[in-house]
Amino acid sequence: MAATPGPSLPAPLPGAVGLSHISCYDWEAADGVCGGSPHLHTVCTEAYVVTAGQGAVQTLTPDGYRETELAAGAVAWFSPGTVHRMIQRGGLRITVLMQNSGLPEAGDAVFTFPPEVLADPERYAAAAALPAKEGPAAQEAARRRRDLAVEGYLPLRAALEQGDPEPLHAFHRAAARLVAPKAAGWRELWRAGALAAAERTGDQLSALAAGDGSHLGSARVEAAGGATRHGGYGMCGRREEYEIPGATLPYYGE
Repeated sequence: MAATPGPSLPAPLPGAVGLSHISCYDWEAADGVCGGSPHLHTVCTEAYVVTAGQGAVQTLTPDGYRETELAAGAVAWFSPGTVHRMIQRGGLRITVLMQNSGLPEAGDAVFTFPPEVLADPERYAAAAALPAKEGPAAQEAARRRRDLAVEGYLPLRAALEQGDPEPLHAFHRAAARLVAPKAAGWRELWRAGALAAAERTGDQLSALAAGDGSHLGSARVEAAGGATRHGGYGMCGRREEYEIPGATLPYYGE
């Protein structure tokens, strides 16, 4: 008996990736560096495709602290658990590709807030939220959120530079506890996006091996004329978003 197909995104980008464009924040932080909010993703690999300007991405992994230079044409990507902080050095613009459709915007990202904030889910949620999508209140909250993430990030980096990965491991444990209640819902988004895309390819390969190319008759073209919303406040900078299902914001089917 054939398996019953699960839900799928109606017209996903290749591989059901997420997509947005970021102009890195130029706000100066406590350490004198201009840039975004340090954070990690718990199940998603993320890629930066640099389209303009100069900057860097600072990363923390159990292997240590690293700063990767970014300039137009560069590509950098990092796996789940990598704390990353985008740095602005002049006109930095990046196209961001995100694994698993809209999962990074469904809570997969965890900011490097101080331990006492991470230990309290309600306090964390309040610190991470923005009161509006645009305007002075949104900007103030986004900058306050960035500063709080930098406050928690700097001790993690200092410990790694001294050869001590335990604070980073503790942050990983705290991040896992924070997202645990959301994991079941994420599974459905993964099934509808990345898993459905992979299974579709598997079905097509099986059909081609049997000489059946009937799926080619379902060819179609999809297009988006441009970003749907400009200037949103993302984790790393001002963000241009697309309303393609699963591209920037999570898609939940019927």
